[in-house]
Amino acid sequence: MFRRPLLLLVLLLIGALIAALLAVGAFPPGVSQQPVERVLPNERFGTR
Repeated sequence: MFRRPLLLLVLLLIGALIAALLAVGAFPPGVSQQPVERVLPNERFGTR
């Protein structure tokens, strides 16, 4: 097979990375929607 086990290890890691990216691309995780909460400064509620 391969005479250099380091090269085999690098190729396996690259293959696993590509497979993981394709899996995430094919089945993306769900997005949880959250309401936007804005903080208003206290000066907006003061007297003029």
